Amino acid sequence: MSGFFGVASKDNCIFDLYFGTDYHSHLGTRRAGMAVYGEDTGFSKSIHSIENTPFRTKFDKELNDLPGTMGIGCISDYEAQPILVRSHHGSFAITTVSKINNADELVREIVDDGTHFFEMSNGEINATELVAALINRKENLIEGIRYALDVVEGSLSMLVLTPKGIYAARDKFGRTPVILGKKDGARCACFESYSYLNLGYIDDRELGPGEIVVFDADSVKTLVNPGKKMKVCTFLWVYYGYPSAVYEGVNVEEMRYHCGANMAKRDNVKADVVAGVPDSGTAHAVGYANESEIPFSRPFIKYTPTWPRSFMPTIQTKRNLIARMKLLPVHQLIKDKSLLLIDDSIVRGTQLRETTEFLYESGAKEVHIRPACPPLLYGCKYLNFSRSGSEMELITRAVIQEIEGDDVSDEVLKEYADPDSEKYEQMVEGIRKKLNFTSLRFNRLDDMLDAVGLPAENLCTYCWNGEE
Repeated sequence: MSGFFGVASKDNCIFDLYFGTDYHSHLGTRRAGMAVYGEDTGFSKSIHSIENTPFRTKFDKELNDLPGTMGIGCISDYEAQPILVRSHHGSFAITTVSKINNADELVREIVDDGTHFFEMSNGEINATELVAALINRKENLIEGIRYALDVVEGSLSMLVLTPKGIYAARDKFGRTPVILGKKDGARCACFESYSYLNLGYIDDRELGPGEIVVFDADSVKTLVNPGKKMKVCTFLWVYYGYPSAVYEGVNVEEMRYHCGANMAKRDNVKADVVAGVPDSGTAHAVGYANESEIPFSRPFIKYTPTWPRSFMPTIQTKRNLIARMKLLPVHQLIKDKSLLLIDDSIVRGTQLRETTEFLYESGAKEVHIRPACPPLLYGCKYLNFSRSGSEMELITRAVIQEIEGDDVSDEVLKEYADPDSEKYEQMVEGIRKKLNFTSLRFNRLDDMLDAVGLPAENLCTYCWNGEE
């Protein structure tokens, strides 16, 4: 995933840019960067790896070296950005939140026209560089940005920093958010709405699907009006969004309370306590506990002083060990207890199985698992969410393959997505046995969407039911 922040100010913008970008650290673990522009100093840029070090540690020494009144910053799981480009549009910096499924096709078209070449990193083309090349195919920036939004298959939102202002564009189906804030003498755009609140900004508005605006310190101007079709990612509320974030007027923490409550209304398990897998399942668990009147407890705690980020070693054999080392048991709250444990989702199931075994070893009598979203049946093709994994890595697909064999039609998969079908029950029981849970019950899609509270047609549910 990625998150970005952009600011235009009458004064030096670097303080706001630095902290506004840092507030997106939960959305990326590999690369971070900032680019600024000042009328007297021109463009400056800095990019660092943040795989082992938090954003602020890498960039705090450079604050005095990045003067300017406008800037954009990004934290990413993937490509290094922002990038700085010089073209027939003039010089500009660009950062994106994107997943470009037709990248190879677009690159071939551009290269065949003889207009561009691309730097390769680990065998892949920088997606943000590709977007810049698409923009440069048109006569002006506005048409170039609109063209990029139209031709990319997947998703694309962006910030473009120019000497005249910052262009902000939201994905044509609004799959990821772009939110505007304002205060006296400055304006900003970001992925996470709360990122500007402690910097003195107030909410302005959220861009609509496909909307393009340009802003400076004084004003914001709409260049392309928003479209009518919305497909914002539901997983933003379930897992990826920070608790204080608001998307389309719906707060993440509040949605998770409703989500847990809806799960409790359909459940009849007898447990001693309700707990959330820290930290992604905690709010769901609070909602469940409040509705069910089963006490909320924290029988294990995530150790954060030296593990504040989601860093994992690249050696697979160590990943599960590291995930487990973060969790510290409170034996007095576990021993001889029947625990109902809520996590945001089950993807591969490996870490949740490790957690369950860790609770059994710590004296738990029973461990009932209640994921806050339905079974993930499809790998996300719209956003770079490593959480969703590829379809081959999903435990649901592994269990279905054991039942059906290698060739499973879309029609059969639809049956497995139906919580009222026999195949669904067979799949859930297969997952329960494989992961050694006392019981397993997933949240229903209709209950989860009800917890969001937006019209269902405005929410993307592809990873659960395969519907576009």
